[in-house]
Amino acid sequence: METASLVDEYGYVKDGKVFLKGYLDYPDRQIGEVKRTEQEALDYFKNRFIIAQNKVNQLEQEIEEAQNKGSYLTKLVQLRKKLIGFDAIGDFVPLLERLDAQETYLTELIRTNQLKNLEIKRALLGETEPLAASDDWKDTADKLQDIKQKWIKTGPVDKELDAEVEGRFQELLDNFFQRRREFFNEQNKIIQERLDQYDHLIRLAFRANRNPDVDAAYREVRQLQNAWKLIGEVPIKKSGKLYKQFKKATTLVYTRYNDAKGIVIQKRVDPRIEAQTRMVEEAERLAKSSDIFAAAERAKVLLNSWKEIKIPPKNQDRQLNERFRSACDKIFELSYLGRVLSRKYPAFSLKSVAEQLRTKIREMEYLVRREKSDLQFALQDAEHLDPNKLEDKQILNKINTQKRKIAMKETILIEFQKELTDMGY
Repeated sequence: METASLVDEYGYVKDGKVFLKGYLDYPDRQIGEVKRTEQEALDYFKNRFIIAQNKVNQLEQEIEEAQNKGSYLTKLVQLRKKLIGFDAIGDFVPLLERLDAQETYLTELIRTNQLKNLEIKRALLGETEPLAASDDWKDTADKLQDIKQKWIKTGPVDKELDAEVEGRFQELLDNFFQRRREFFNEQNKIIQERLDQYDHLIRLAFRANRNPDVDAAYREVRQLQNAWKLIGEVPIKKSGKLYKQFKKATTLVYTRYNDAKGIVIQKRVDPRIEAQTRMVEEAERLAKSSDIFAAAERAKVLLNSWKEIKIPPKNQDRQLNERFRSACDKIFELSYLGRVLSRKYPAFSLKSVAEQLRTKIREMEYLVRREKSDLQFALQDAEHLDPNKLEDKQILNKINTQKRKIAMKETILIEFQKELTDMGY
């Protein structure tokens, strides 16, 4: 160094080359060459040292602000390696010491986190072990998926234990899902066997229908039906289609048998439908009653009785429902008209039949005009109603009831007018 032409505290220029003085266990190292003047070359590499300082400052700040600080350990090791070979002149020792301090901090933090992660994963293993032995496939699979998500979110453990812990967890999952696959494969095999048996019985049933001996065909179909009941369950969508085909074949056989034996099958009627039919017939008779007020009281009783009969929607007779509602609507509308007439015309009963009809027509026309006007206002307000909202749905139901009442009034009005015409007026 005694031949150096320009010397600085941390570097020097010698023979047209720039050197960084050795530090720690690292010897002097050439970091560049003089391009113009020795001082410019020395200043250039001294200024580059600022880059090294900034890199260390930036890393320290990132570690301080980071949530997952342990992930910066690798970056720190890489930065130390770069600093040792970085071409600049300055005091690298304090920078390396700062990195050493950060490495000690991160290493301890990682060790603490790994211990915590190990504790969490052992707890998750404790949850997984009994579940992995379960045969409740769907519920257990959902629970294991939840545990797996927790496992993934949990950080790594010490490398010496990682393979053991990860391996055990994966082994438990693999064992469960392998058993589940085998179970469903076996179930699918059983279901396919049952489907094949159902198909076989369907073919036999159609073959029986081609048998000219109706007695033999009848006996065979009865045996096929008993065999059908013993096969076992299959997915409901498939079972419905299969049974529809089977029933078609057996019905053909039974129809041939009944025709040959002269047997007439009485169609079974749901007793609830029979009860409703009787109520409809009574309501339609009441709508023609001369004592419409008594009829209205009886209609109220019938309405309550109708509501007590619970029939699933798919089994209901819509035509019967409509007849009953129409008959009750007519009774209540005639009853209302009767009250109006009694209030406005005390001597109504003394009028001639023709005059009574004219009065009824006049009053009913007034009621229809008034209710149509009310309905028009209601419809204007209903334009922005949402049928999916409970309150709006109730309003829309009231509007539909108004429409139905108006329609019944108009029907009654037509009947009055026809009755008057038939009298010759």
